[in-house]
Amino acid sequence: MSETWQKRTKLVHGGTRRSQYNEVSEAIFLTQGFVYDSAEAAEARFIKAGADEFIYARYGNPTVAMFEDRIAALEGAEDAFATASGMAAVSGALTSLLRAGDHVVSARALFGSCLYVLEEILTRFGVEVTFVDGTDLEQWRAAIRPGTKAVFFETISNPTLDVVDIRSVAELAHAAGALVLVDNVFATPVFSRAIEQGADVVIYSATKHIDGQGRTLGGVILGTRDFIRGTVEPYMKHTGGSMSPFTAWVMLKGLETIDLRVRAQTASAQAIAEALHGDARLARVIYPGLSSHPQHDLVRAQMGEGGTVLALDLKGGQEAAFRFLNALEIVVISNNLGDAKSIVTHPATTTHQRLPAAQKAALGITPGLVRLSVGLEDCGDLIRDIQNALEAAF
Repeated sequence: MSETWQKRTKLVHGGTRRSQYNEVSEAIFLTQGFVYDSAEAAEARFIKAGADEFIYARYGNPTVAMFEDRIAALEGAEDAFATASGMAAVSGALTSLLRAGDHVVSARALFGSCLYVLEEILTRFGVEVTFVDGTDLEQWRAAIRPGTKAVFFETISNPTLDVVDIRSVAELAHAAGALVLVDNVFATPVFSRAIEQGADVVIYSATKHIDGQGRTLGGVILGTRDFIRGTVEPYMKHTGGSMSPFTAWVMLKGLETIDLRVRAQTASAQAIAEALHGDARLARVIYPGLSSHPQHDLVRAQMGEGGTVLALDLKGGQEAAFRFLNALEIVVISNNLGDAKSIVTHPATTTHQRLPAAQKAALGITPGLVRLSVGLEDCGDLIRDIQNALEAAF
């Protein structure tokens, strides 16, 4: 692969391995194991596998390796490890790195399952976790101390779309010798410059924009070759969180079109946010691409665009929100995002329902808040559908 290739070219051709048949579309090596020419060859491979040698699908596979190489080239990372789900990537990256006595500083605004890993699992095994407001650099400065092992945050939080300053937090973390791990799902690989801005480890739920069509679960951890192969791979291959070859093939197909899809979805999200901004029935329209967003200038500098997701806070609370959801005709009710289909979610009763009421309130997850992931439908149709549903809700 040429270093001069631009992003869209890398998305189509990066990491390709062709068999002896020279197929156009990447082959699915749907096998759990591999045959050795001799007992001596098997012994040698278990001692040290070559760059394109494989042992067992839990350790690696040619189709999975193609996906890892392609997403690493896109992100600007040295290496990647593909996982069975987005949460396998989050938990694998954190758990492979940390041990009893380590200290982690994390943004408080996180997806419910990420909070569970930090609050319940890591602390159970003796890891100390300090939570901060991710948008407040003074809180990061106060919480990070000499010996802090890692910091973790969603670059854009779910579901209230707070944006964390990657470069500034990374400077504070690196000064203390800590690694910076970021969940970058809402920023997407298309708009990401996280490694350039100081992130050491970038994590994606590939279930979202990378697949982008609601088919498969997957995740990926990206970072230096030493971290991926020396820290993540031993943990993941022994605990069983690896991506399947079929899923990797689906993700490869998703990468071919992700740039086109995400840019179209983002353009529609911007138009919808602008059309709804100032609507008297809404207490808030939250979208990083709006000038009213508290971190709008940071968004422009860090990503360039606002992304594919917005949040609407309906006056009238949960009852109005439910009436709104039930009146939508095009937008479907589900809990995924980054899909070709527009999806609406009520976080307080679904993705974040396990949080105590006080914690929801502190995070801005109100009873009237709905999260809207914008798909590939006609933008005018989506705006009419949303406006009609608002009429029905009030």
